[in-house]
Amino acid sequence: MTHCARTLVCLALLVLLGACTGSPVRHLASDAALIKPGVSTRDEVLTYLGDPDSRQTISDTAERWVYYEERQSTLQQAPYLGKLFNAKGYEQIVVTFEGDSVVDVGYSSFDADEYGWSEDFGWQEKRE
Repeated sequence: MTHCARTLVCLALLVLLGACTGSPVRHLASDAALIKPGVSTRDEVLTYLGDPDSRQTISDTAERWVYYEERQSTLQQAPYLGKLFNAKGYEQIVVTFEGDSVVDVGYSSFDADEYGWSEDFGWQEKRE
């Protein structure tokens, strides 16, 4: 094998291995089950979920933390070209605190094709 061919093989392997690195995965659906209103504290939420993606001040004693995770499609995970494709959907957890205690927690999920049915009116009969 020539020096040039070896270099190309090594570069190809490095590019492929680069695709294996990524950010840590959060599983918001199962993490939401760990948080109990009236029982869990602010420190426990930080331990389970980490720092929130956004914080909203509701009043002097109340605060809302939002955790957001985009579900990537298979094509989005491709190195370099993945940014050209749209997300498959998203998940979010909204945790509301009163003082140091959790008073409410909500989980929601959205799929990109969730409202695809609204564009399909072929099943409706036309009335004249």
